[in-house]
Amino acid sequence: MLTGIRDAVIIYNPTAGRGRRRRRTQLERAQHILKQAGILTELEATTGPGSATEQARNAVADGRQLVIACGGDGTINEIVNGLAGSQVPMAVLPGGTANVLVKELSLPWDIPRAAERLARGTLRRIALGLAFSPEIPGGQRFFIAMAGAGPDGKLVNAVDLETKRRMGILAYWVEGIRQLLTYAFPAFRIITAEQEHTGTLVVVGRTKHYGGPVMITTEADLFEDRFEVFLATTQKRWRYATDMVKLLRGRHKTIADDFFWKTTSVRCEPMGGEDVWAQVDGEPIGKLPVEFTIMPDALTLVVPSKS
Repeated sequence: MLTGIRDAVIIYNPTAGRGRRRRRTQLERAQHILKQAGILTELEATTGPGSATEQARNAVADGRQLVIACGGDGTINEIVNGLAGSQVPMAVLPGGTANVLVKELSLPWDIPRAAERLARGTLRRIALGLAFSPEIPGGQRFFIAMAGAGPDGKLVNAVDLETKRRMGILAYWVEGIRQLLTYAFPAFRIITAEQEHTGTLVVVGRTKHYGGPVMITTEADLFEDRFEVFLATTQKRWRYATDMVKLLRGRHKTIADDFFWKTTSVRCEPMGGEDVWAQVDGEPIGKLPVEFTIMPDALTLVVPSKS
């Protein structure tokens, strides 16, 4: 139970994901459920890209005892960046396109049912990932689920906000097919304390889920102060196509010349003239070089009850 928490704010993205028209009604039902558990909440809609970070910081400054994020992975990432380093807990409700963290916490897609599970949840202090890059405003950005560089970074940078709103997760599949046909798969250097490789795709996972039905870093753990790293090395287009089939079938750890290991810091450096793009939590952060580092004891997360 969330003992002692009485004052909360639900920061929600009114334009994210499916069921946008009935989201307000569902959120009001969630408010009623939380009120029965002794938690009074206020609804606060985001106003545009980046606003959720400032709204979360304001919640900390105003003495809120809990911030509940309802939106896609991008909205959750913004709220994480507003709460990181504070003691104010974050909870999540479903409301976006991929909702990686919602899947990782095994929350139902129905907002009122998810609220019931949150009300009986517990608080856990967890680590976050932190990306450092000269292309990020302020030079750094936290992430909670996963980061990557290579074709997934290129894909995320290519999907515009309006297309994602109109097509949902299908926008990523369409763009992914286009990238498979046109992307050159430039190699870059991946450096950790344990290993150093040349590759064409790296996924730095804090969660087992990656996006949609896909799970890549299946040994990653939100409650462990390490990443699981997945590295692909092939530059052959046909190999990426066949490897994607294995990935969807859960057989990707049998692919030759791919690597998995755990670490606390990953540096990605370009090797040639072609740009290599990066992403965190499905949000673009620009081109390499970039470094991903674990920041322990960075966020308090509400872990929902199992039923």
